[in-house]
Amino acid sequence: MNQFKHTLLQVYSLLLLCCTVSVSLAQGQKAPAYPLITHDPYFSIWSFSDQLTASPTKHWTGTDHSLTGLIQVDGKAYRFLGQDEKYYQSIVAASDEENYSSRYTEINPGKGWNTLQFNDSDWKTGAGDFGDNKDAQTKWTSKDLWMRRTFSLTEANLSSLYLKIYHDDNVEVYLNGRKIYEKIGWNSKFEYVDIANAASKALKKGENVLAIHVANTAGGQWLDVGIVKEKLAANVSTIATAIQKSVNITATQTTYTFGCGKADLTVTFTSPLLMDDLNLLSRPVSYITYRVKSNDGAPHDVKVYMGASTDIAVNTQAQQVSVQQYNANNLSVLKAGTKSQSVLQKRGDDLRIDWGYMYVAAPSAQGVQQYVSTPEEAVSIFNSGKSAGTSVTSGAHLTLSTILPLGKVGNVAKEQYIMLGYDDIYSVQYFGQNLRPWWNQDENQTIDKQLALAAAEYKTVLGKCDAFDKKMYSDAIKAGGEKYADLCKIGYRQSIAAHKLVKSPQGDILFLSKENYSNGSINTVDVTYPSAPLFLIYNPDLLKGMLNGIFYYSESGKWKKPFAAHDLGTYPLANGQTYGEDMPVEESGNMIILTAAIAKAEGNAEYAKKHWQTLSVWADYLLKEGFDPANQLCTDDFAGHLARNTNLSVKAIVGIGCYAMLAEELGEKETAEKFRNSAKQMVAKWQQLADDGDHYTLVFEKKGTWSQKYNLVWDKLLGLNLFPKEVYAKEVKYYLTKQNAFGLPLDSRKSYTKSDWVIWTSVLADNQKDFEAIMSPMYKFATQTPSRVPISDWHETTNGKMVGFQARSVVGGYFIKMLEATLADKKN
Repeated sequence: MNQFKHTLLQVYSLLLLCCTVSVSLAQGQKAPAYPLITHDPYFSIWSFSDQLTASPTKHWTGTDHSLTGLIQVDGKAYRFLGQDEKYYQSIVAASDEENYSSRYTEINPGKGWNTLQFNDSDWKTGAGDFGDNKDAQTKWTSKDLWMRRTFSLTEANLSSLYLKIYHDDNVEVYLNGRKIYEKIGWNSKFEYVDIANAASKALKKGENVLAIHVANTAGGQWLDVGIVKEKLAANVSTIATAIQKSVNITATQTTYTFGCGKADLTVTFTSPLLMDDLNLLSRPVSYITYRVKSNDGAPHDVKVYMGASTDIAVNTQAQQVSVQQYNANNLSVLKAGTKSQSVLQKRGDDLRIDWGYMYVAAPSAQGVQQYVSTPEEAVSIFNSGKSAGTSVTSGAHLTLSTILPLGKVGNVAKEQYIMLGYDDIYSVQYFGQNLRPWWNQDENQTIDKQLALAAAEYKTVLGKCDAFDKKMYSDAIKAGGEKYADLCKIGYRQSIAAHKLVKSPQGDILFLSKENYSNGSINTVDVTYPSAPLFLIYNPDLLKGMLNGIFYYSESGKWKKPFAAHDLGTYPLANGQTYGEDMPVEESGNMIILTAAIAKAEGNAEYAKKHWQTLSVWADYLLKEGFDPANQLCTDDFAGHLARNTNLSVKAIVGIGCYAMLAEELGEKETAEKFRNSAKQMVAKWQQLADDGDHYTLVFEKKGTWSQKYNLVWDKLLGLNLFPKEVYAKEVKYYLTKQNAFGLPLDSRKSYTKSDWVIWTSVLADNQKDFEAIMSPMYKFATQTPSRVPISDWHETTNGKMVGFQARSVVGGYFIKMLEATLADKKN
């Protein structure tokens, strides 16, 4: 009997395990973060967790851009999208909410300066914030700053208090003489620090003093500070959490399925980034589709709710917005944007748009209901069934709410959708001129027309997306297998949405990247270079749009150096290079190689012919300076300067070979022969100087070093045949001995890597086994990394953690294996 029980227990355990595995597999593809709304560097919303309800949805920078979704089935509510975000009420306002005055000194005030009793009458009076740039209300340029803010409280027994602070550099903070916070280092935006326990012991009814000392140790300097209280949403304890059954990512869509009591829900986020239609690609409208059916055979009353935070249209949560509800073109529309409308007034990396307007729209025929409220009230209004008009017309941190009544839902699924759009009015500034988005380049469009067009084309567009997604995935599997194809699905929307599409005053297409989570540069050439494979496959005109601005910069005379510029500025201002140091060999090589790649993809050299004089200047530079590079930066600038860099030398050699290829196609036989012979001679010398027995070195004549020679891939893909195949074989064989759990390190200096370069390096393999051996750890990284952000391209190979960079366009480089297959098909 005991044995029988034991056997039953084993069978039960096995069945339970099978069920667990089944549920796990049903979750579908894993990703570091899941793209929901993806259009450009500003209009970009993601889920940073595997469960769609596990966290608020976020902008790629990590700032909350909250979308909330609920469904009612026979009056019972279930949450399927988003989590309640934190929001705050100011007790002592920082400068982003209101101007404040404080006392300050830059001379050490001695003991007692942080107490309420201290006499600060001989201190200066200044308006917050303090800093060394033009945005600061009070200039501070010395090493130390001491600041005191007095404030009065009618009630001292406050809970859930946070210090709201933005500081550069080291800071120590006191309340009535009691230290409540200190930090060595700096931050780049407001942080909220829990001070509830410390503040409860320090605060008192009546007058209080907040005292701060900040020390500048290097670089810029800044201080802005306040105290806030966390606000709690209305009690919604009756709302259950929907059971997420699966999530699936395709090139243009992310789809979730849920169990919601007696109904099943499928939610699909579609950003139709189809590169063969630039008007559709640039249209800033995403669809959120809801399909509901009964799961018990009986009909049920169903309605769906979506809330969208007005934070999508601001840089900081405290900014005031205006809201409006109206009807147009058979659509019910909610609109929100900042009151200030400071168009193109800010530049930088960790910034969000605070001009233009966000839109939430749904077909009026669906019986849609819309209202605006505070986030504390938004969900409770829906859950209670109360009707709510749009009485709120302005404020900060509001919620735009939409209710879709589906009526009785049975075994046949019912479908409705909402559109989320953004009109940025002007997208970028290009050498002093503000440019409108591509979809309104002729100034004859409005966002209302675009929303109406998106509604009219809803089924057609989704059909095109479905067809493209299937073909892209099929082609990726054929090129590199399922794991490789899954990497391409993760990278597709991220790469495209790190760009903005506009037309230049000269009539050229501009597809301008933002160097996300780095320095915020616009149109960085060594970001274009790794991103290029995706666009070479699907629309080389978009790659031209990534090169045109750099060509114009030189050809207009604005950039006078004999090599290519690094960038055009800091996003969204493309008024000239702002990066502090040139990368002459790197960027000149990149521009020539990519121009040759366009010629290969299109089957002609017309684009090169248009820019031949500029290309010739850059090719001459590579001929003189490229083979044995001086101590300069390359695209891997995060790893520091490096003289005699063998991989950078490869880029120069391949660039010279590409120029020779283009000269041949343009009928310049003598030039072609000269440059090709030079490249071949360089290869022989390169092999000699870089040789280290079973591999080639990181720098010339430095034994015991090594690096990925990912720049070799263009010699292979473009059929230049400059380097002997033995070079590829030797390197690949060596790489296979150097891999860690999460991939091949970039080089012998560190154990971190760049996932785009690893995929390029894998393409050097001459067989599928070696390709997969190098590529597969990148799949492992993508599905197992603990860093839950839009996929990082710079990670640690020992543990899979992000080192830096996220949400960058360079993951378009994952498509290089597909590009190899595409170019091979053209050749055949």
